[in-house]
Amino acid sequence: MSKVAIIQTHPQTVIDDYAKILELIDYQSFIKKELDTIVKINLSWSLFYPACSTPVYQLDGVLRKLIDDGFNPERIIPTENQTVVTHPFKGAYGNKWLPLFEKYKTQYRPLTNEKWVKFNPKSDVPWMRELFKENIIIPEIFTNSNIVHLPTLKVHGHTVTTGAIKNAFGGLIPKYRHHSHRIIDGILVDLLTIQKEIHPGLLAVMDGTVAGDGAGPRVMDPVDTSILLASEDQVAIDALSAKIMGFDPLSINYIRMAHDQGLGMGDVDQLEIVGLDSAEVKNMNLNFKVKRSLVVKWDQRLRNTTYRYRPLKPFHWLFFHTPIFRLLIAGSSIYHDWFWYRFVGKRRIKKFKETEWGKLFETYEFGEKEKYPKIKDWNPY
Repeated sequence: MSKVAIIQTHPQTVIDDYAKILELIDYQSFIKKELDTIVKINLSWSLFYPACSTPVYQLDGVLRKLIDDGFNPERIIPTENQTVVTHPFKGAYGNKWLPLFEKYKTQYRPLTNEKWVKFNPKSDVPWMRELFKENIIIPEIFTNSNIVHLPTLKVHGHTVTTGAIKNAFGGLIPKYRHHSHRIIDGILVDLLTIQKEIHPGLLAVMDGTVAGDGAGPRVMDPVDTSILLASEDQVAIDALSAKIMGFDPLSINYIRMAHDQGLGMGDVDQLEIVGLDSAEVKNMNLNFKVKRSLVVKWDQRLRNTTYRYRPLKPFHWLFFHTPIFRLLIAGSSIYHDWFWYRFVGKRRIKKFKETEWGKLFETYEFGEKEKYPKIKDWNPY
């Protein structure tokens, strides 16, 4: 039976609570010290915004627990990828991760600068084959390494919810993974299939201290929920988090598909829930609603319409595979970083900083931002 741990937490105890939840699932029974351990951080925005990306105290708590338990810091590899709208070092600065890498003597290794190698999955991955043909590649450092995912509890305009399974989306596909959006649910299931082939141990530790409702994964309403979740089963933790947010997990495409393929347990009634009372957890309902931001809405409309209708297919190539796409990226940056963040986001951040979680965030330092290592700009597809 798949086990998911869930506990309530507080700003004064959250670091110790991360250690507690990892003990609850006996994480060392499947995350082995003799292997490299990838810590896959979640970066949805290079700018800081509550519930959007891995909070600094989540990274702090997990790294501290690993090192306290004797994991070699030289074999712990914190990492994140680049997208057309995020930068792994700017995001590490904005979210205050950089000083933690120094504190715990781990080397931050953005995947853009890592070696990627061709990978031929043994299992059937039809959606990846449709999109990438025989050109499936993965970061070489992922092979035969543990992976610890650090997602947050939030909704997503493309997939309803996002969590452990989607966190691999930012690890196993290079920068231009937006091409996957039109078949995103199938891609996520295939990526979980690939993870089970390349990682001897998988773990997800989800931060639900402040959750994201509304137009995820960025322009959300932050909600104080003060819970943590952890599981070896990526499907199970995403299913339980979806249930807590107020959704039927098996009505969410990627969770249902992964469950049906036997990649994990998506039926909440069949989970072993530890930490809090099972009945109490199953009765949780945050009543979250998924909205689509202006950018997500037009991405879906433009991408799906031009791909689905044969007469419009040349426009699909024109919009998404030529320099014209840079105009769409610029439009996203103007809307998110300049307009929304300036006129809406900053007000919400100010309100967040008045909360106990915001005060905890303020105790961490940003670190040095002047000299980022150069990020390689490349497109293997």
